[in-house]
Amino acid sequence: MVIGAGPVGLAAAAHLTERGLDFVVLEAGEQAGASVSQWGHVRVFSPYRYNIDAAARRLLEADGWSAPDPDWLPTGAELIDDYLAPLAKLFGDKVRLGAKVSVISRLGYDRVRTAGRDDAPFLIRLADGTELTARAIIDASGTYTSPNVLGASGLPAHGEHEVVVDHALPDVLGADRDRYEGKRVLVVGAGHSAATTLLALTELDDTPITWAIRAGDAARTYGGGEADALPARGALGTRLRAHVASGRIQLLTGFFTHRVHATGQGVEVVSRDPSGREQSVTVDRIVSATGYRPDHSIASELRLDLDPVLGSTRALAPLIDPNQHSCGTVPAHGVDELAHPEPGYYAVGVKSYGRAPTFLMATGYEQVRSVVAALAGDWEAARDVQLDLPETGVCSSNLAEAQEQRVGLATGISGGLLSAPLPLATVSAGDGGCCG
Repeated sequence: MVIGAGPVGLAAAAHLTERGLDFVVLEAGEQAGASVSQWGHVRVFSPYRYNIDAAARRLLEADGWSAPDPDWLPTGAELIDDYLAPLAKLFGDKVRLGAKVSVISRLGYDRVRTAGRDDAPFLIRLADGTELTARAIIDASGTYTSPNVLGASGLPAHGEHEVVVDHALPDVLGADRDRYEGKRVLVVGAGHSAATTLLALTELDDTPITWAIRAGDAARTYGGGEADALPARGALGTRLRAHVASGRIQLLTGFFTHRVHATGQGVEVVSRDPSGREQSVTVDRIVSATGYRPDHSIASELRLDLDPVLGSTRALAPLIDPNQHSCGTVPAHGVDELAHPEPGYYAVGVKSYGRAPTFLMATGYEQVRSVVAALAGDWEAARDVQLDLPETGVCSSNLAEAQEQRVGLATGISGGLLSAPLPLATVSAGDGGCCG
C-alpha cells in the first residue's frame, strides 16, 4: 500500500510495477499531486532532469510519452501536467483519489501485543470507514497538511487560532491577489517559501510589507547570491536583500511571535524574545512561512523508532541533521536507514525527514527504489544506494539565465527571471529546504 500520489508516492508505484508487485496508491486529494497543486504557481529551483524518477520515465516512455525539456525549471502546475498526471494515468484504478487514511494498525493487534505480530497484515482505515489490508506500507503522505505554528518555541502564539493566518506560498500575484494588494502584510519565516512570497508582494502597489524572523540577521535566507550552486535560488536571495536595503521590505529581526489579536486598526502581532523584550507590528494579513512537521498520528498503533529531535528514524537523523548538512551533503540512503521496529512500514519522501529541511526529490526517488527492492527480496539492489547529482548542486551554472532568455516569466509577471520576483521554491514541503 502506498499512501500519497505525489512525486515520491508515484515513483514508488513505478518501481512496484517494474518489480511485478501488486499495490494500491491512496491519495487524500482529488488529483495526483494534490499538495503540489496548492503551489502550482511556484517554479522550482531544479530542472526536470532531476525531477523525474528513472522507473517512472521508463514506464512513461514505453507508453509513448515525450519527456519535457530536461533543462526546464517547471512550475508545480507544469510538474503535474507534464509528469505526475500522465504517470498516475498509467496506473489506472490502482490510484484511488479522495482516499484519506485516518489510521494504520495490524489486523487484530494493537501496539502492545507481540506474539505473531510480524505475520499479521497491516490494517488501513480510511476516513469514510473503509478498511483495507496490506503486507507493507510505503507512507509518502508528505508534510504539506501539517505546517508549523506561527508562534515561537514550537508553540502556537496566544490567539493564533482566533485570527486568519495564511500558510506558505499563497498565489499573491494570481488567484489571491485581491487578498493582499493594498493591505499591510506580515510574512513570518526565514526560508525560501518566505522569500518567494516577499518578492511577489513587492510587485503589488500600495502594499506595505513587513518580514519577521527570529534570527539576528537574514544571512541564511539571502544565501550565497551569485556564488549559490543553484542560480535561481541565489537570485532569490540577491533580490530580497536589495528590497530590504531599499526599505521596500521592513525587516524585523529577533522576532519571536508570542501573541496575536485583532484590534480596531488591524491584527497586532507581538513578539517576546527570550529576554522578555517585546516588539509589535499591526497588519491586515499574516503569512506564516514557518515550515512543516510530520504528522505520525496515523501510525500511532505501529511501533516507530523516531529520533527525538527531528522525528525521522534514528538511523537517518545524523545523515540529514540541518545543523550539519545541507541537501547537497546528505548521503544517499535507503531501506536500512528508513526501517522501523514495525517490519514492512516505511515513511519515505519529505515525511521521512521529519523536521529537517534538507530533503531533495531525487533523494526520495532513491529511497523508494531501495525500499521496493527490499520488498521484492532483492537486498543487494536495496542496499546499493546511490545519488547521481552534480557536486555543486542540481542546476547548471547558467540555467536560470538560459530560461529567462527563452521564455521570461511564465506567471505573467513583467521582466525576466533575474529582474523580477518569479515565485521560486524547493519541491520539498518543508520551509528552508535546499534543492527541489
